[in-house]
Amino acid sequence: MQSIRIEGGSALSGFVYIQGSKNAALPVMAAALLHQGITTLYNCPKITDVLCMEAILKELGAVTAWDGNTLMLDCTNIDKTYVPSEYANRMRSSIVLMGSMLGRTGCIKISYPGGCTIGKRPIDLHLKLLQEMGARIEENEGILHAVCAKIHPVDMTFSKSSVGATENAILAAVLADGVSVFRNCAREPEILHLCNFLNAMGADIRGGGTDMLTVSGGKQLHDVKYRIPPDRIAAGTYLFAGAATRGEVTLENAPIRELTSILSVYEKMGGQYHLNSGKLVTDSRQIRFPVPFIETAGYPGFPTDMQSLLMSVLATIPGNSLIREQIFEERFKIVTLLNRMGAHILIDGRDALIFGGRKLYGQHVFAEELRGGAALVLAGLSASGVTVIENPHFIERGYENLCQNLAALGGKIELTGE
Repeated sequence: MQSIRIEGGSALSGFVYIQGSKNAALPVMAAALLHQGITTLYNCPKITDVLCMEAILKELGAVTAWDGNTLMLDCTNIDKTYVPSEYANRMRSSIVLMGSMLGRTGCIKISYPGGCTIGKRPIDLHLKLLQEMGARIEENEGILHAVCAKIHPVDMTFSKSSVGATENAILAAVLADGVSVFRNCAREPEILHLCNFLNAMGADIRGGGTDMLTVSGGKQLHDVKYRIPPDRIAAGTYLFAGAATRGEVTLENAPIRELTSILSVYEKMGGQYHLNSGKLVTDSRQIRFPVPFIETAGYPGFPTDMQSLLMSVLATIPGNSLIREQIFEERFKIVTLLNRMGAHILIDGRDALIFGGRKLYGQHVFAEELRGGAALVLAGLSASGVTVIENPHFIERGYENLCQNLAALGGKIELTGE
């Protein structure tokens, strides 16, 4: 079994190149199914979630090939409609295949999606949306079977803003005959990237990046070459790794415009940054201020995916900080492990009160989900002694070469075992 071994106490310094976005790549790969032809994706991250989605597309009949970080998808012959449970159970974002497969083939069988255990994350919005668009959906022993002779355009307002449901709405509407309008849409950058990708393929989608999207369906799609944008959560992770160790880290290929809320919190803690030839140059040597209150929110608010990483940093800063988690009710699983390492954090419902400034010590800990696992890495980098993190496969779902990149920045970190 593999594990991550960290000897803490070294301030990070140097340059790191930000990988392609996980949350953009996965729906774009699902969108490739809509076109009977070839899609070429540049800057595609080779992470386990992307490899899992690739495996699903191959099961459905796609032909795929890699050249470095360029992924070619030939979806000319999609001749199957069943997504094996071994793949769907590993990755929640597999749910967006429902929209694209109903648009392409009119049928899909898929198990309830899996992924990280950070809360309930129901899919009722997805199912209601697709039923409104004409799908008949049955569930039998955890397997969803959806069929639709013809996707109908709709005018629909989501009862709750949802990234995945918004993506499924777009994917289902692209091949429908007529105009669909969706209101109260999620505004995350990944949705804008999906719209940009589909428009580059020949679709007609307007309103990307806003809470109202208009999809004029039935357009002729064509082969496309598209560059996956940089990952804002990976960028935030390296930013906060520098903060946890009071280092100086320069981010290359960082999505600056998407980091506003993260950089705002970084500044509140005492972090400094500037842009130099498109690079984000950060200086965390003066990090020393707690954050009295911060809450997670949909974009452009502070992202829930950064919450546990921020907690690791705040544990090292003298003073009291409070984080309110508004998105997922089980994002605080990491607290027990951080407290084992010497932190003092109390949970009250959706609030985490961090009594910062206590010395962290290396421990043997276990990653339980993607971002919490990355937060343990940050805690280990700032702790005294050796930290060993089991279950690194959770972290590999979203980060490409995390250990190697942190080691190149001066961190004493390595992936060990088979």
